[in-house]
Amino acid sequence: MLNAVKRVLIVLIGVVLQFGFSIVIRLFFYKYLGIISIFYRIVSILVVLGILKESTRLSNDLPWIILILIFPIFGTILLITLGKSYSRNKLLKNIFEYEKKYNKYLVSNKEIKKEIETQKLDNISYLTNRTNYFVSTNNEITYYNFGEKFYPEFLKELRKAEKFIFMEYFIINEGVMWNGILDILKDKAAKGVEVRILYDDMGSIAMLSTSYPKQLARFGIKCIPFNKLSPFRGIFMNNRDHRKITIIDGKVAFSGGVNLSDEYINVNSSLGIWKDNGIKIVGDSIWNLTTMFLTLWNANTHEDQDISKFKYNFPSTSKNNGYVIPYGVAPLHKDLIGEDVYINIINSAKNYLYIMTPYLIIDTDMVNSLSRAAKRGVDVRIIVPGIPDKKIVYTQTTSFFKVLHDNGIKIYKFTNGFVHSKVFLSDDIRAVVGTINMDYRSLYLHFENGIYMENVKAIKEIYKDFEETFEDSQKLDDKDVKVGFIKALWQAILRLFAPLF
Repeated sequence: MLNAVKRVLIVLIGVVLQFGFSIVIRLFFYKYLGIISIFYRIVSILVVLGILKESTRLSNDLPWIILILIFPIFGTILLITLGKSYSRNKLLKNIFEYEKKYNKYLVSNKEIKKEIETQKLDNISYLTNRTNYFVSTNNEITYYNFGEKFYPEFLKELRKAEKFIFMEYFIINEGVMWNGILDILKDKAAKGVEVRILYDDMGSIAMLSTSYPKQLARFGIKCIPFNKLSPFRGIFMNNRDHRKITIIDGKVAFSGGVNLSDEYINVNSSLGIWKDNGIKIVGDSIWNLTTMFLTLWNANTHEDQDISKFKYNFPSTSKNNGYVIPYGVAPLHKDLIGEDVYINIINSAKNYLYIMTPYLIIDTDMVNSLSRAAKRGVDVRIIVPGIPDKKIVYTQTTSFFKVLHDNGIKIYKFTNGFVHSKVFLSDDIRAVVGTINMDYRSLYLHFENGIYMENVKAIKEIYKDFEETFEDSQKLDDKDVKVGFIKALWQAILRLFAPLF
């Protein structure tokens, strides 16, 4: 919310500057007003043409185009200073360097790759071809349909740690949940276990003091706030670490939608029942998550020369547990991996496609893919919150209800609370569980992670979770998705500028 307010203020200041500049031009250069006007109009058109030429997701670039055409000076300056400042950011450069450096540690099993090619498992092929993350079959997956079911198992595994604990989260908030975890981390650090914590500075800004890493250091716990807020670092402030990852000795890993705050385990939730999920991995695919964590960690610290010491070699005992690929999403990658994986699942669905998401702020590619799936007879259902956490964001979400409903997609509201789960499930065959929301921030701007599964036993539990959640949700009908003219106009304005917020 603070980030959104900040960008609203930037836009308002820019508009004032635009009009102020226009007034100065009219007062002191009125003789050349026509020439100046033509000049910056030509410049703005050239900038827009440049955006169009390079655009691969036009709906994301459209707000920039409109802003530049309406406010040529302000829009162009904003694009130059914010939209093109990635290459000047030291931390982002470090992240990309470590991604390349760690590629050598992500070696795919040749037999499994050949098996995937032979069976023409296209969704898996996309991930192995377009990312460096490898697919494995030697895994045991456990799915938890609520945070309070996830939490006890999480604590149990933390207590078993002998060598290291790595934790990476968007939100850490002091309370029942975090205090229970922290007590274990203090004990483990005192016994020589290496504990590293990476949390997002903006995600936790209202919860943790700026001195929190120093507080943890007193207990022997290493802690870094990711991408610390600064007024001088441009649009990289938008690129938050939204991942949720814990790795214990390389033997066990956890992920899912659960942050480390009380509401995620339904303690003191102000939004009714907090519907979230967690996932536990035991097996080879943990190494993908480990390299993800160490990429961001060492981009900040340059601490580890050789990361192979953190890899646990599992015995090859689980050969028939399906395919698992934990994968990362990062801004500025050529491919929008998060969105592409979702669209690939949508396009391959034959019987049903079930989705849970807290936010539904999507581009035309996603809208069209969902609509085509429904039109070819796929049972497409989307579960969204019944009680929203952010009103403006929820208004943007509801703005998509009518077009999706009119194209045969069934929208469900989780009646008694807030849905924070991010899950895709299709045809009892493939699923994704992770941190990737169906909104512009997750799909375009954030560091995220997902766990892609195909023919994995845990998919049965994911299906069961959907069936139970449908029973606790209201299916929207024609009347529910209709809105009046004023509200529709407001929704359209919010949707237009959604990529900027």
